[in-house]
Amino acid sequence: MSVLRAWRDKCIITCALTGSVTLPSQTPYLPITPDQISDEAKKACDAGAAVVHVHVRDPKSGMPTADLGVWRETLEKIKSKSEVIVCCTTGGGAGMTAQQRIAVAPEFKPEMCSFNVESMNFSIFPVAERIKEWKTDWEKGLVEWSKGMVFQNSFADLEVFVKTMYENDVKPELEIYSTSGIWNAGAMAQFGWLKFPLHMQFVLGVLGGTGNTPWELIHMYNEAARLFGTDNFTWSVIGIGYPREFHLGALAAIMGGHIRVGMEDNIFVGYDPVKKERIIAKSNADLVEKMVRIVNELGRDIASPEEARKMLGLKGLNKVNY
Repeated sequence: MSVLRAWRDKCIITCALTGSVTLPSQTPYLPITPDQISDEAKKACDAGAAVVHVHVRDPKSGMPTADLGVWRETLEKIKSKSEVIVCCTTGGGAGMTAQQRIAVAPEFKPEMCSFNVESMNFSIFPVAERIKEWKTDWEKGLVEWSKGMVFQNSFADLEVFVKTMYENDVKPELEIYSTSGIWNAGAMAQFGWLKFPLHMQFVLGVLGGTGNTPWELIHMYNEAARLFGTDNFTWSVIGIGYPREFHLGALAAIMGGHIRVGMEDNIFVGYDPVKKERIIAKSNADLVEKMVRIVNELGRDIASPEEARKMLGLKGLNKVNY
């Protein structure tokens, strides 16, 4: 689909509610428990998000977890409060096997799952210099460990992930951190592992990936269009940090793409020129509401969950297993 045609489509806003690398020491508003995460999902949906990207955390410590019991409680509570589309993470954590990372797909059969398509040193170690007081005893170790951590997504892993998703009627959302991710997706298409149309998300600004300026977004889109043809994929952008989340969201709106915001990627909603400091978001809904205003000002409408389901070719909330 050409940029001019896609620009007339409604814009899908995804909200990444809590993530695994945003720290409780960075913001007191980060949702931790199943109740908090599900409440934030409803608020984000009410504010205009059609999709929520979900990680779960240990309710007591706030540490990221893969506990399927916590997953089930969280997903069931989200479903009870709204009809928002859920995209479950398969990013996993240290030492987890591919089978453990993908366990949410056969267990819960969500409508979407993230599909990270390249290996990289996904790092947040500079955060340690900015935090003066740690709220929990696990955060500093995780941040420092990330300096040498390799986020492994080998082709052996990718085959397990994508085949498991399709076996359970789960739409893969290809998380692409650099141009190599686009070429990995092209290789998987040649292998017959991927089904068209693809849904790609350009993740820009992660340390270890590529930059988060307009030049990177335009380059990534052009590479995907050149490789796959514009009729064979939909796409979204994540701009890591403030104000790039909103800068790149605005550019995606102009280009006919879709947008992700949320506390996983950025915790600030604005800037106070008098105090000369950034304004922290008190809810994910704050971030969604701001992005909705920007998109509307640029002349595009916001997709509802049901409209987004049709646009992305999803199976529907009645076919999930939670």
